[in-house]
Amino acid sequence: QVQLVESGGGLVQPGGSLRLSCEVSQGTFSTYYMGWSRQAPGKEREFVAGITRNGGNTYYPRSVKGRFTISRDNAKNTLYLQMESLKTEDSAIYYCAAHSGLSELLNGKSLYWGKGSQITVSS
Repeated sequence: QVQLVESGGGLVQPGGSLRLSCEVSQGTFSTYYMGWSRQAPGKEREFVAGITRNGGNTYYPRSVKGRFTISRDNAKNTLYLQMESLKTEDSAIYYCAAHSGLSELLNGKSLYWGKGSQITVSS
């Protein structure tokens, strides 16, 4: 069973930055399309970033494009999300996602989910 463990969340002021990490174990990391989704209280989970297996292509919705950067290190089985210029509306639990299909990943689906990492953007 593939395991995803997110880390790096916390409290940050508006305009601040954070970097999330996701360590993947019990699986072949490099064979998965990887991404991040988030879920705020009372809202549905939404896709926020995706990356192809070799890291050559990345995908973002308009809400985070230009502020978030997804990357991966296949040698370390680790996915990252660098977040800049954070806004209060970015507050949510952020989940690492893995899928064998790119279109499924970009539609917010994942074969496996971690427990998530809470990010709170507040002054």
